[in-house]
Amino acid sequence: MQALAAKNAQAAAGPPRQCAVPARTGSRCSRRPAQPARKAQPIFASADKVSPLKAQAVDDIAVYTEVSTQSVADAQVKLDKPRVVVLGSGWASACFFKALPKDIKEKYEVVMVSPRNYFLYTPLLPAVAVGTMEERSIVEPVRNLVLGKGDYYEAVCKAIDPVRKELVACFPKDAGLDEACFKIAYDILIIGVGSVNNTFGVKGVAEYCQFFKSIEDANTLRKRISECFERAALPYTPEEERKKLLSFVICGGGPTGVEVAAEIHDFVFNDLKAHYPELLKDVRIRVIELMDYVLSTYDRKIGEFTHKQFERAGIELVLNTRVASVRDGYVSVVPKSGEEFEIPFGSCVWATGIAMNPLIKELQQQFPEQTHFRSALTDEFLRVKGSDGSIWAFGDASTIEQPRALQRADELFEQADTNKDGLVGLKELQALLTEASKEFSHLEEHARFLEAKNKRASHLEEHARFLEAKNKRFGGLLQRALAGNSNGAESPMQTVEETDELTKEQFKALLEKIDSGLRALPATAQVAKQQGEYLAEVLKRGSFDQQAKVLQPNEKQAPFKYNHKGSLAYVGGDQAVMDIPKVGPIFGTGAGIMWKGYETFAQISLRNQLLVISDWVRTKLFGRDISRV
Repeated sequence: MQALAAKNAQAAAGPPRQCAVPARTGSRCSRRPAQPARKAQPIFASADKVSPLKAQAVDDIAVYTEVSTQSVADAQVKLDKPRVVVLGSGWASACFFKALPKDIKEKYEVVMVSPRNYFLYTPLLPAVAVGTMEERSIVEPVRNLVLGKGDYYEAVCKAIDPVRKELVACFPKDAGLDEACFKIAYDILIIGVGSVNNTFGVKGVAEYCQFFKSIEDANTLRKRISECFERAALPYTPEEERKKLLSFVICGGGPTGVEVAAEIHDFVFNDLKAHYPELLKDVRIRVIELMDYVLSTYDRKIGEFTHKQFERAGIELVLNTRVASVRDGYVSVVPKSGEEFEIPFGSCVWATGIAMNPLIKELQQQFPEQTHFRSALTDEFLRVKGSDGSIWAFGDASTIEQPRALQRADELFEQADTNKDGLVGLKELQALLTEASKEFSHLEEHARFLEAKNKRASHLEEHARFLEAKNKRFGGLLQRALAGNSNGAESPMQTVEETDELTKEQFKALLEKIDSGLRALPATAQVAKQQGEYLAEVLKRGSFDQQAKVLQPNEKQAPFKYNHKGSLAYVGGDQAVMDIPKVGPIFGTGAGIMWKGYETFAQISLRNQLLVISDWVRTKLFGRDISRV
């Protein structure tokens, strides 16, 4: 093969050149013939050489991957049409490709680079975990999406060089084959690599909990549930071990955690009931939540309905409680009003919060303007700050930069301190954040948390609360907010008490804490979908500035504006909850029918829609498959 490669190279461009490093057994070292430039040139490398590669090492890729310097140069040939490279195959990237016009190839060369060669419809992952839905029904091959519009490379991006406008990508080493690495030049880079699971530093989570972001996670949970029941059903399994095996713990009371708990309950009491009747008395499903109600980002009435629905079903809500640590088979929790105790489990699902993708973290080191702790900062057109318009980002990987409230802290404090006592109480703070959110949109979610707390506080006696508040001058809110919490609370407001009051300095410190983690939009599929469609429109209507080498949006193109269409979640027993703007909360069986209809027709392709419909029907007629396969 080496001889053949050398012969082809010599025929095209003269004598072969020497390797950048001495050749090893099995390595490929040849000068490749010049290509028609539509493809990036492959560079074969061993995993141990590529894995430590950083962005600043792009110049040394020939040394790291044992290829000739000429091969690397060939991979960097610029094209006659601007090359658009899209990283990731999640919601934003998939919707971006779907929205591109059929004739996009006439204007750009578009390439998707992602280690996952399919799009995953994540809202139905809990249904896959118990067999309500089959995994093939909610995945769509990305090659179906890019067909006729661009190319796809199954690879993970290892490094980005924004100066040379090129990146290094490698075939995933967990795919069963040797890594194959290559450099690919870009004119426009669009980053949609998403986020990763956030353990919030809780000891033992990575080792003993199951994450819930991928199809592999859903399949792992499905097998684990089956394993727990089969082991518990053995004739000599001790009672204590049986109860532990049949204890299912979900950390996080957001939409994902609630839906996982609801689906497990349906699976156990609708399908496993006939096969393990003697075990049902020992089954316990618990949801651990830091707030005093689940689905805290929804209308309060939805949280209350879900609480009642779970109580009727026998799902236990461990509220006002944070996770302290996790060990094999046990999760340690700390309630707000009690001492730490342990909950045994056969399976523990970690469904709280997201963290920055490592690729974004490396990119941030090259741009001083990038200061966000979780995402790449972009402007209102989704251009990454500091990249001079050559890099764009969408989905969970990005955050639109917002004006910071701290710059007007003095003015806001005076506005909040309505009784002019030099302190800002709970109601004053909530009223301020609600009003200020008109200018600083990132304050809105914090205002909602305080509104919920105010409603709860209204049940206390006014005089008792007033006296307690006057005696508490330190500002426990600030202390807890700055200390953070380990159970995934994303807002400092989640730890506020009815008795908290803040001085001006404490108020400023709180605003600084909020600003440091501000995110203009929630990290949801709905946001990513709209951003993907928006950026496709920018590419379609905009133009590529050949002199500046950047994509320029059409002068009539408005900045991205998110249109919230509502939130929904399945709560078990064919019931769901929906929080619709200008309509309000909807819950019950009717909402369950609407939820199924929405999740069916929101699929990315007709093929997926038909498969999802058939799975709903199959589950209703024949139940869920309880096999561990």
